[in-house]
Amino acid sequence: MKRQRGRAAAIAAQWAVVLGVCTMFPPALSARQKPAPDWAVAAAAIPTPAEAKDARAVLLSDSYLITVDSQNHAVERERWAVRVLTPEGRGRAHCMVEYDPDGKLNYFHSWTIVAGGHQFQAQDTDFRDLGDGGDVDMQSNERFRVLNPPADDPGSVVACESERQLDPYLSSEEWQIQLPIPVVDESLELVLPPGGHFAVSWSRYAPIKPEETPDGHLRWEIKNMPALDLENLHATPVWNALAARASIKWGDSAVNGIADQWRQIGQWMDGLEAHRADPTPAIIAKAEALVAGAPDFYTKISRITSYIQNNIRYFIVIKGIGGFQAHYAGDIFRNGYGDCKDKTTLLISTLQAVGIRAHYLLVDSERGVIDPQAPSIYANHMITAIELPPGEADPRLMARVKTAAGRDLLIFDPTDEETPVGLIRGELQGAYGDLADGAQSQVLELPVLAPQSAGLIRKGSFVLAPDGSLTGEMTYTFTGCEAAGQRGDLKQQDAKDVRQSWEKELGSALPGLTLDAFEFDRAPALDKPVDLNLRLSVANYARSAGSLLLIRPRVLGSDLRDLPGLEDGKARIYPIEFSHPGVWTDSFDIKLPPGYTVDEAPDPVSVDVSFASYRSSATAKDGVLHYQREYIVRNVEIPAAGAAEFRKLEGTILGDQRAMVVLKKQ
Repeated sequence: MKRQRGRAAAIAAQWAVVLGVCTMFPPALSARQKPAPDWAVAAAAIPTPAEAKDARAVLLSDSYLITVDSQNHAVERERWAVRVLTPEGRGRAHCMVEYDPDGKLNYFHSWTIVAGGHQFQAQDTDFRDLGDGGDVDMQSNERFRVLNPPADDPGSVVACESERQLDPYLSSEEWQIQLPIPVVDESLELVLPPGGHFAVSWSRYAPIKPEETPDGHLRWEIKNMPALDLENLHATPVWNALAARASIKWGDSAVNGIADQWRQIGQWMDGLEAHRADPTPAIIAKAEALVAGAPDFYTKISRITSYIQNNIRYFIVIKGIGGFQAHYAGDIFRNGYGDCKDKTTLLISTLQAVGIRAHYLLVDSERGVIDPQAPSIYANHMITAIELPPGEADPRLMARVKTAAGRDLLIFDPTDEETPVGLIRGELQGAYGDLADGAQSQVLELPVLAPQSAGLIRKGSFVLAPDGSLTGEMTYTFTGCEAAGQRGDLKQQDAKDVRQSWEKELGSALPGLTLDAFEFDRAPALDKPVDLNLRLSVANYARSAGSLLLIRPRVLGSDLRDLPGLEDGKARIYPIEFSHPGVWTDSFDIKLPPGYTVDEAPDPVSVDVSFASYRSSATAKDGVLHYQREYIVRNVEIPAAGAAEFRKLEGTILGDQRAMVVLKKQ
């Protein structure tokens, strides 16, 4: 599934490095070269606003003109001019146009206007045509024309103009009105055919009404848009979840009202995939064989989803309308591979073959990108919503949502090969998706699972020697999202690399650590835990202070989140993200050296904030020091206003993890 206009900025940033930067002035305009147009000269005359002087670059002007014909096909012209302010800002002048065989690129020109007014026109050698490659699991015919502008030194203005035909099967366009650099002036003009109509949805920006120009164009204009720069910020939502944008719609997409627009998108998806999921005799036979003898609903869908996860290779295909439309289920089944739409199609087909209804669900792979208040197809992933039978209450089926009509749906991502049916990975929890179900299509909030859906249990039994060395055994038990993460790492790395990675991580927490045994135990079923068994030894674990020994009861494991700036009390602007809800527990027993008793122990710790709780204690009995800790996270995101609570929680965790027990020899 392709996110409309979703990759151009990232591709441009990557190729700015690959193509390099030009620091030598090329020859001045020759007789055969065209001077910069009036609009570019006017843009270059715009002064840099005072509030943008510390930026790497500033977009002085960015204007779109979208012309729609009577068939609702559109041509888009863009004119933009960026001033480079620092050497690091050169990459922002590498303008780019995205196109494919269905959306022809009519032209792409560029000029650089340097301080003093000299002009340099970009030549054919300054442009590169690139494929959307670099991923062995993706096939795409989308193209990117990238400019490496001449003379883009600080102070220069790079102006670009392009015109392209938009994909004929789409009747909307995304207007990215906020960027990582400041924007002085930006506008969009829409030219409709006689009798044409439009609709606009705004994400993270107050709606503005268009003005009608003398020639009948509809025009939106925004001035002085601040940059959205997340560099050096931690635990924030992804950039696309925070940046302001608008979705401009015409033709059949231009319906009024948020709910109606989401419904129209769902119906459009239903139309694209009509009959694609019809089961063939081969699919029916396979489905019946998979569920034969299944004692309950969970077992039925678990067998089918596991088959799709394990036997249909995930391979992304982006070719024209194929970026939105799936192949036929029979072809996917026969070929044994497909992208997210294809795997969802085959899953819907296989479930249908045994009497279970399921639907397409348009989502994004990153939480927060889809804004429920701004209907659009700005998304990059397709998953499945499975209808649950009335009264189905299996506790393993946690990823449930309820539609406006009261139906229970189970959310499942067939491309996620490490997460069992009943759960969804953290990036999808609390996100939104558009359900494709005909007239019942609607936007849905995906569930945030209960903390018990995922977590990590660390158990250890150790012996402390009089010389301060520590030996013992320890087990990590991963469940839910934590287990999925470990399964993914183990699949992508060989055993040697996995062990070295763990040795490095554990050694940084316990200097002098030696791993005498290291073994992962992975149950074949995805709904079972992943265990890691360790046998370890640590020299000088205890610190000597005369006749006393000081030890940390928390042997291994940290629940602390390192967020520079936030711990220092700086104001938080954006929400704080957690990967997923979960329960993390520690239980450590340390047998004390003969003749030693606990002289001082930290007080029990207990803190409960709106989104999490943390408790720990250290007690001694019969020569054994027992440390117990429980950390529960209930949310995936907390608002910026919760920063004080977050600091309180992190301060408590930090203090507990540093706490020491004093041992005295009798």
